[in-house]
Amino acid sequence: MELFKKKDSKYWWFSFLVRGKRYRASTKETNRSRADKIAALRLSQAIEGSDPLDRKAPILREFSTRFLSWIDSTKLSEATKKYYRDGWRLLAETKIARIRLDRISAEDIDNLSFTGSAATTNCALRTLRRMFNKAQDWKLITKVPKLKLLKEQRRKRRLDDDAEQKLIAAAASLGWRKGSLQLFKDVVMLVRDSGMRNGKELYRIQIENIDWKNRAIYLPDSKSEEGRRLVPMTERAYEILQRRCRDKRGVLKHRGWVFPARRKTAKNPYLTSIHKHFEEAREKAGLPKDLVLYCGRHDYGTLVYQKTGNLAVVMKAMGHADVKSAMQYQHPELDIVRTVLNQENRSVTQVNG
Repeated sequence: MELFKKKDSKYWWFSFLVRGKRYRASTKETNRSRADKIAALRLSQAIEGSDPLDRKAPILREFSTRFLSWIDSTKLSEATKKYYRDGWRLLAETKIARIRLDRISAEDIDNLSFTGSAATTNCALRTLRRMFNKAQDWKLITKVPKLKLLKEQRRKRRLDDDAEQKLIAAAASLGWRKGSLQLFKDVVMLVRDSGMRNGKELYRIQIENIDWKNRAIYLPDSKSEEGRRLVPMTERAYEILQRRCRDKRGVLKHRGWVFPARRKTAKNPYLTSIHKHFEEAREKAGLPKDLVLYCGRHDYGTLVYQKTGNLAVVMKAMGHADVKSAMQYQHPELDIVRTVLNQENRSVTQVNG
């Protein structure tokens, strides 16, 4: 290690080489003895790998550009990529977005708050944790602060028949365009009658995967391997899908998306959300905020299990179990589930006139 003075500086400077990297900086000391100690400390830290003399760590917002570029280039699933993008969207509005990575403390993280459920907060926290880990991998920081996730409560709300009727009545009173109202009604009814995941399954139905003869919908791509399955169509679901799959001349189409994107310039060729419409109708109907479209799937599972008492049937129909036989177009379970749901719909129709 070399300790020296520059002609234009009153301070002692040091220079040393660690792992092929040159470290050269001022000790900010005029006393030789104190300068020796500072230089020795810097050398020790560099050898330990903390590299105190590297350039300053970027602020979180600056780092996000590199992080998001990495997200786009990885082989992560599109769902995971979207999760991290949503997480950064939440973080971008917080105070820590303007703080250097190495200055963000555990206390700063604990003070973060977001509108929504614990799942929303955890989305931001998991994204932040991933950002810290990548920053450490890229040697921008040496230590990752501890993050404590919130406990997420399971959904207990069901989008049952009463909620469905209130939502549709509220939507009809909001002055939406005819097409928007019909889309809303169709999606709400289909989620309840099929138990499909709205984002990952229902919106992505392709006409060629509908077996009209046996009244079943094949899902070739879902959240998991177990999700690849056949979903039975109720009479109501059959009528909705028949109507949506016909062209302007009334001819049944053989290919294409059941819910195509409204704009040709959309990133995805299919519908991705009716979230804003659902929130508007829910508020108009005076329903609780924890009622979301996905609750229709919970209602489906609860109802079918109550009526059949057969958990295996429910799990197969919802994609929660080993469904190797689901690759076939005929199941004895399909008829059981379809019959139960059709009976429920008929009884509701009779009561409501």
